[in-house]
Amino acid sequence: MNDENTALGWVPVEGRGSLPFALVHGESLVAAASWALGEAGVVLFDASVTFDQVRRSGRALVLHDPLCPLTPVDFLVEAVDRCEQTGAVVVGSRPVTDTVKRIEADHLGETVARTDLRAVVSPVVVPPAVLADLERLDSTDFPALVEELAGKAEVVWLEAPPLARRVRDEHDLADLEALSRAESS
Repeated sequence: MNDENTALGWVPVEGRGSLPFALVHGESLVAAASWALGEAGVVLFDASVTFDQVRRSGRALVLHDPLCPLTPVDFLVEAVDRCEQTGAVVVGSRPVTDTVKRIEADHLGETVARTDLRAVVSPVVVPPAVLADLERLDSTDFPALVEELAGKAEVVWLEAPPLARRVRDEHDLADLEALSRAESS
C-alpha cells in the first residue's frame, strides 16, 4: 500500500456467484471494475491485506461491486472527492424504475412511490473516521452494508450514470454491454 493520501480500493467477489468472472467487452467483470479503480487513482489491495490494516491506514475505502463493472472512472473520482470533502459515506445510486408493491399478509398491497426509492450501485466510499469505528465490514450485500453504515454515519447519495447499473445475470450484462456500445458511438 503506497501513497498514504490515496484511497484504498477493494472489488469484492464473495457472495456474487460466478457472475464477477463473466466477460464484458472481453474482460471479466472483476477485471473491469479493478481497472476502473486504478484509473480513478485508487490503490487496490488484495486478500493478503487485513481489514485491521485497512482500518488503521487512515485512508478512505472505495468498495466497487464487480456487478457494476462499467461504472465510469470519472464517477468513481467524483465519489472519492465527495467523501473527502464531506467526511460522509458516499454511495452511488440509481433511480428505481420498476413498479414496487408492498406485501400485506398474502396480498399485494399499495404501490410504493418510486421517488422515495434508490438502487444501490457502485461505489460505496467509506471515510477513514467511519472505518476506524468498524469492527468488520461485510461487502457481500451493498444495500445491507449501506443500511449498517447509515446507522453510524452520514450518508451522501450520489446519482450514478446509467453505465454504473448493477447486473443481476447474463441478460442484464448483455444489455449493459449494448448500452456502453451505444454511448461510445
